[in-house]
Amino acid sequence: MSSAPFPARQISEALLALPQDTRLAIVFPGQGSQKVGMGKQLRYSNPSAAGVYEFADVALGVPLSDLCFSGPEDTLTHTANAQPAILTTSLAILAAAIVTGNLTSSPAYVAGHSLGQYTALVAAGSIAPDEALRLVSQRGRLMAEAGAVRRGTLAAIVGMDAETVEDICRQSGAEVANYNAPGQTVIGGEPGTVERACLLAKERGGRGIPVNVSGAFHTSLMSSAAEEFGPKIEGAHISDPAIAVVGNVSAHPLLTAEDVRADLMCQVVSPVRWYQSMNMLEDAGVTKVIEIGPGRILTAQLKRSNPGLEVVSLDEDAVLKAETGV
Repeated sequence: MSSAPFPARQISEALLALPQDTRLAIVFPGQGSQKVGMGKQLRYSNPSAAGVYEFADVALGVPLSDLCFSGPEDTLTHTANAQPAILTTSLAILAAAIVTGNLTSSPAYVAGHSLGQYTALVAAGSIAPDEALRLVSQRGRLMAEAGAVRRGTLAAIVGMDAETVEDICRQSGAEVANYNAPGQTVIGGEPGTVERACLLAKERGGRGIPVNVSGAFHTSLMSSAAEEFGPKIEGAHISDPAIAVVGNVSAHPLLTAEDVRADLMCQVVSPVRWYQSMNMLEDAGVTKVIEIGPGRILTAQLKRSNPGLEVVSLDEDAVLKAETGV
């Protein structure tokens, strides 16, 4: 191990204490990366990771760790639960990666896909872990409620460029939700609208793949969630990031608390400009990206969309192998 265990509140300090690598970025996954059992083995083997789960249970006043470790799956995948669960697990893996020496450098940039932006803000010292947990718990609840009131869905359009997808959205009334990769754009809207958009995509040589979600996230159908969540962002204690955070909405570095607040205020109803954010990192001189969190969704995506980057996944399995020497 490279260092002694540290409390959950000191994750950002521990990361910042590492030598900075100006060519490195760390990214954190969003909803969809959750799975029952995530973090369970790491909790038993790494005191810093265990401390993150204990901290989350106390901060939220619910046994979130039990849900991560044991499910049930339908409860874990509910938006209101998945968001704080993924945040907690990502932070636990980050803490363990620092302690085990898997992570030896502090990045020049951090970023997170949708929910993952909150993990990035904790890593950058912009939002305290307990504040982030409360915010994402409220965010998840409000997004689930908005999805119940205004029924919507998402679909991934693959095999065509973003400009063509945008044109299809204009014709069908759907909206772009995520610019994930040059050949994969997620759209959202009411079910009939998304179905029409998928048919148009098929006619033009693309393919629409339904996404199993409870609402049209990052579209105007989330407007009620954004309205209620806005005051919570306004009232949250947010500091200037100590590491540049690439914003989902702007696809540019967020360098001040005001930048962070503005991006988060719009995020729920705005498309996630992910591949634009990754292109920005390359343009800024980043050559290596490490994904930290459950699963390897962003790693697989980045290897396809940005082949010039060295992409590494630090998930639970990778950290456990470092601990055991396997």
